[in-house]
Amino acid sequence: MPKNSGPAHVPAGLVLLVGPPASGKTGFVRALLAHGQIDEGAVVSSDEIRAELLGTSPADADSDAADARIFEERDSRIVARLAAGRTAIAESTNVAPQARARLIAIARRFDAPVTMLRFAPDLGTLLQQHAGRDRTDITTADVRAYAAVMARHGGADQLRAEGANAVHDVPGRSQGVTAAEAAAHFSFT
Repeated sequence: MPKNSGPAHVPAGLVLLVGPPASGKTGFVRALLAHGQIDEGAVVSSDEIRAELLGTSPADADSDAADARIFEERDSRIVARLAAGRTAIAESTNVAPQARARLIAIARRFDAPVTMLRFAPDLGTLLQQHAGRDRTDITTADVRAYAAVMARHGGADQLRAEGANAVHDVPGRSQGVTAAEAAAHFSFT
């Protein structure tokens, strides 16, 4: 986004955050909330749902059945928001086309626009950010793998071809931008 243009407008609808773990998605959402740009109910976080449903037990949280339950709950919350004509922000990695397709299909049921916000820091920045986190459920190898999927399947043209009405890059640490500064680049209705 050019520096002298105003904030990118994000209409009410489905907002997909697309980026590997440690790319700044959660910090960005926290900044949006802190500045009153979105309401707390707009954020549908698979990590938060995992904690709500399964607690911190790694054995229970890492099964296919657990994942299915988490994503079923996530989808249900997104449906409720979109059915009410409100914004739903899907805060998960969403780097794989099949993950996005499921969510885009939900948005289409409600004729809701789909905005994709891309978080694509360089690998060095991503690994540095990951090293500074207290996450034991995601390894450095996982971060590298998600970044590779993002590089193959997260280009703006591909996201538009999949059904995004708009695609915006979210600036981050590799551009010297804080989460609060990145949040100021967007306005939500």
